[in-house]
Amino acid sequence: MLALALRTLRFRKGGFLGTFIALFFGAALILACAGLMETGIRTAIPPERLAHADLQVVAPHKFELSRDDPDEDGGKHHTDTALLPERVRLAPTVVDQVKTVRGVQSAVADFSFPVAIDGVPATGHGSASVGKTTQRGQVWLPAQAGEKVTVSYRGKSREFVVAGTSNVPLFAEQDVAELAGRSTVDTVSVVASPGTDIEALATALGRYGQVLTGDDRGLVEHPDAEAKGDGLIALAGVIGGLATMTALFVVASTLGLSVRQRSRELALLRAVGTTPGQLRWMVLAEALLVGVVATALGCLPGRWIGEWLFGVLVDKGVVAEGVVFHQGWIPLVIAVGAGLLTTVGAALIAARRAARTRPTEALTDSALDTRWLSVPRAILALLATGGGIALAIVTVAVMEGPVAASTAGPSVMLWAIALALISPGITRVLVAVLRWPLRAVTGVAGELGLLNARARTVRLAAAVTPIMLATGIATANIYLQTTQDEVAREAYAATLRADTIVTSTTGGLPLDLADRLRTTPGITAATNLSSTHVFVIAPFNDGQDDDGFPTHAVSGDIAATTAVTVTAGSIDNLTGTSIAVPESMGYRVGNHITLRLGDGADVDVTVTATFVGVTGFETVLMPAALVLPHTSEDLPQQILVRGDPAAVAAAVATVPGAMVGDRATVTAAFNEGQEVGLWVNYTLVGMIMAYTVISVVNTLVMATAARRREFGLQRLTGSSRGQVLRMMATEGVMVALVGLILGTLVSAGTLVPFSLVVSDSIFPMGPAWIYLTILGVMTALTLASTLIPTWRATKTRPVDAAALPD
Repeated sequence: MLALALRTLRFRKGGFLGTFIALFFGAALILACAGLMETGIRTAIPPERLAHADLQVVAPHKFELSRDDPDEDGGKHHTDTALLPERVRLAPTVVDQVKTVRGVQSAVADFSFPVAIDGVPATGHGSASVGKTTQRGQVWLPAQAGEKVTVSYRGKSREFVVAGTSNVPLFAEQDVAELAGRSTVDTVSVVASPGTDIEALATALGRYGQVLTGDDRGLVEHPDAEAKGDGLIALAGVIGGLATMTALFVVASTLGLSVRQRSRELALLRAVGTTPGQLRWMVLAEALLVGVVATALGCLPGRWIGEWLFGVLVDKGVVAEGVVFHQGWIPLVIAVGAGLLTTVGAALIAARRAARTRPTEALTDSALDTRWLSVPRAILALLATGGGIALAIVTVAVMEGPVAASTAGPSVMLWAIALALISPGITRVLVAVLRWPLRAVTGVAGELGLLNARARTVRLAAAVTPIMLATGIATANIYLQTTQDEVAREAYAATLRADTIVTSTTGGLPLDLADRLRTTPGITAATNLSSTHVFVIAPFNDGQDDDGFPTHAVSGDIAATTAVTVTAGSIDNLTGTSIAVPESMGYRVGNHITLRLGDGADVDVTVTATFVGVTGFETVLMPAALVLPHTSEDLPQQILVRGDPAAVAAAVATVPGAMVGDRATVTAAFNEGQEVGLWVNYTLVGMIMAYTVISVVNTLVMATAARRREFGLQRLTGSSRGQVLRMMATEGVMVALVGLILGTLVSAGTLVPFSLVVSDSIFPMGPAWIYLTILGVMTALTLASTLIPTWRATKTRPVDAAALPD
C-alpha cells in the first residue's frame, strides 16, 4: 500500500499541497513558542559588568510556599516555589567570610542603587566591583573626564566630578553607603584562584548564600529577569498550547477534506478487495510522507519567527534586556513530534470512515457523502461541551475580578472542539435557515449554489471549521484583553482619590516629605504609599497564589486618599503590626497572621480592619514603618495628595528628583502601561490568526479547485462562466455566514461568563469595530479564496474540464 501511495501521490498534488502548507506553518509556529519557553526556563543572561568574576554569591530569593493547611493531617503536603518580590541582600560580614574560603583569590562586594545623573534616572554601583580606583566625590560615567555632574539620590543631591569613562555610573566605596542608604550587599563577586575547581568552590561557598555560575551570573545585573522569565514561560505555554490545538484542527480539517475528495477512489479500492487495515495504512503512509517533509522544513522559519518575536518582547519590556534567546534540540523535538502526532491523528480520523465502509455500499456511500456522526465523535462532543459548561459555571460562581480570565479563557478551545465535532449537523441546520433570505437576493445562479451547499454539508463543514476557529479565537482573546484593560482602567480611576501624586526619579521620596506636605497651606491630606507583595505563612489561605497578596505600605491620611469601604474596625490608626485586609481574604478583626514580607522576613500581625474595595483590585494595607525596611529601596515610592496641585508643586520643588502628576497625567501613565499587555496579546493572537487565515485560504482553495470537472459539466449544460462564478459566490457567502455564526458562538461561550463576572454585563467591553473587522476580513478571505480558484478553474474549456477525472 505504501508503494501505491507513492505512485499516486503525484496525481493528487493539490490535496497534499494543502496538507503540506498546514503542517509547515503549524510546525513553524509551535517551534517558535517552544523556543520562547526554553528561553524563559533557561533565563540565560551572560554577565557584562561583572563578567570578570567566576562566581556570584547572592542571598536566596526563593522559598517553598505551602499549599495545604499545616494543621491538617499532621503537616504540609504540597508546596510551590515562590519568588520574593523585593531585592534580598547579604550582610556586609559575608564578604570577609567568603575571602577565607580556600580557592578564593578575591571577593568584592557589589552594590546597586537608584540615582539620577543631571536628572536622568540611572543605576549606580561601587567602582571596586569592576576593579576601578575612585576617590570620594568622583564618578565614572560615559562623559568627559573632569566634567561636573549633579547626582540626585534618596531625596538629596550632590555634585560629583567625572573620573573617567564607563558605561554605567561607578562611585567610590566611601560614597556608596550614603548614596545607597545601607550597608547590606547585593552580591559578592568572587574570582577563583588559578586551577581551582569552580564546581567545588561553588559548593563550599553555598553556606553563605546562593552561588551563581555561568550565564546565571547575569541575574545579579538584571534582577527582574527571573520574574519576567516565569511570565515568558506562561505566555509561551498558553500560546503554544493554543497553536498546537489550532494546528490539530487545521490539519485534521485539511486532510479530512483531501480524503473526502478521494472518496470514490477509496470506495473503489474497498470494492475490489482492499481491507480496512490496508486502506488505513495507505492514508497514514501518505500523510506521514507529507508530514515528515513539512514539519522538517517548517522548523527553518520557526527559529526566525521565534527570534523575531523574542526581540519584540524585549523591546516592549516583557522580557528583561540581556536575556539570550535559546532554541536547542528540545524545541525541535517538540515541534516535529507535535506535527507528526497531529498528522497521525488527523490521518486516522480521516481514514476511519472510508475504512469502515462495507464494500457493497462503497460506491453509493461515496456519492452521497452524508454519514458523519459516530459514537466516538458524539461522546467527544459531549465531553467538550460539558467541559465548556463546567468552566463557565466555575467562572461565574467562583471567580472574581480579572482572575476570571484564567477559567474563561481556556474554554474557547473546548467550545471550538465541541462545535467542530458536530459542525456538519449544525451546518445543515444553518444552511436550511439561511437558504431562504439568500435565495431572495441571489436569483437562479444563487439557487443552484444553495442547492449545492445543502447537498454538500459534510464537505462544507470542513471549510467552515477554520473560519469558525479564526473568528472564535480572535474574538474571544481580543475582547478578553480589551475587557480586562477597560475594567483595570475603571478600577484605577475608582481607586485614585488623590488630586496629585508625587513620585521620584531617584528610587524613593524622603520619609518626612508627606508630613511636610500635610502642613502646607492648600493641602488637606497626604499619604505615603509603596507597593509590594506579602505571603501568608500561617494559617494557610487557599486564596493565595505564587505571587502572594498585593500590598500597599501606607502612612498618613489613609482614609482620605484610599478608596476602600471599611466593614469592620478602622484604618485610621494603622501602626505597629496592625494590618487591614480585604473581606475576600476571609479574615476577621482580631485574627493573628504570620506573613512573609517581600525580602523574606517573617512578621506576626493582627487584623485591625476589614474592607471592600474594587473587586479584583483589592490590596492588603500595612503600616509603612513595618514594610518599607523590607523593600528594595526602603523609601516611599509615591505620595498621594489631596489639595491644590500648585501648592504641591511648590512644596516639592526643592526635593531633588521629585515629580508631580495630576490625575490625568497619572491615568495616562497607567494606560500606557496597560498598552504593553494589550500589544502582547494582539501580537500573539495575530500569529494564531495568521496561521488560521492561511488554513482558511488553503481549505477553500482545495475545495474549490477540486470541482473543475463539475464546473465543466455545468457549462456544457448551458451555464455561463458568470453564472458559475455567481453560484460559487453564493456558496462562499453561505460558508462565511455559517463559519462566522459558529465562531461567534465559540467566543460567546468564553466572553459571556467573563463579562458577567467583571462588568455585570453579557457583552464584553471594547470597540465594536474590532468584531466588525474580523467579520469583514473573514468574509473577504472566504469569497476571495472561493472565487479566484473558480475563475482560474473556469478558464479551461468546458469540454476539457468535463473530461478530467474525479
